[in-house]
Amino acid sequence: MHIPVLLKETIAALDPKPNENFIDCTFGWGGHSLAILEKIAPNGLVLGIEWDGRSLAALPREVTDNPRLTIENDSYANIAAIAKKHNFGKISGILLDLGMSSWHVDESKKGFSFSKDEPLDMRYADDTPLTAERIVNDYSAAKLEILFGDYGQERSAAKIARAIEKARIAKRIDSTAALAKIVEAASGRSYTRSALARIFQALRIEVNAEFENIHRGIDDGFEMMDGGGRMAVITFHSLEDGIAKRKFRELSKLGRAKLLFAKPISPGEEEMKKNPRSRSAKLRAIEKIA
Repeated sequence: MHIPVLLKETIAALDPKPNENFIDCTFGWGGHSLAILEKIAPNGLVLGIEWDGRSLAALPREVTDNPRLTIENDSYANIAAIAKKHNFGKISGILLDLGMSSWHVDESKKGFSFSKDEPLDMRYADDTPLTAERIVNDYSAAKLEILFGDYGQERSAAKIARAIEKARIAKRIDSTAALAKIVEAASGRSYTRSALARIFQALRIEVNAEFENIHRGIDDGFEMMDGGGRMAVITFHSLEDGIAKRKFRELSKLGRAKLLFAKPISPGEEEMKKNPRSRSAKLRAIEKIA
């Protein structure tokens, strides 16, 4: 079961009130959206955006049957077009929870985790043309090195890229287990788990154009909000957090938004104990100045 991260803190930051409208850009299993819907009753609406159609298909009916909830299967990079399609106006708040859901790791079978032997896919949407398998087998060693260094912050990027280039000559690398074996051999036993996490992160970001989408989602979403509206962003690694931090600070310097807290909010010990995957989460939030 997916446990929404920083739920209480996110709701406090967004401060939803009766009859207001909100957009949940990364709907997932709806944990944040359901909490927002309670606060904005009786007439407030939520527009949920979820890129992975298979994840949506697995949602229970008690979630999807809510008459005040509309869910769109698309990327939040298209937030402006999606809101226009549904005539969704007077927006009081927007949430972007940038982490993968537990469903993607545990049940999607798309190779998001190096702890399972699955196809090297990593696409949130099946119509995305690029896969992790294509990257690993078709990118040059030089391009892989840049990818692993920039998106994974991996110190052994060059060594791992060369090892991949050498291994794929003999056989195409088509599974998470095959890739993990190569990374393990190249990175050294004491560093293996960290290296695997960084390499898989870099591949997932590249496959799904995650950074480009974050830029568009924040920029377009902010413009769509009413004055006094609030935007909250939950990130799970320093690169994502850096984007949100810079954008929010720039809006604050321009006098267009107010930072709701100077430093990001992180989960407490109790939440991290209940949900270990929350340990790297950070919440930032702003209020749009009218």
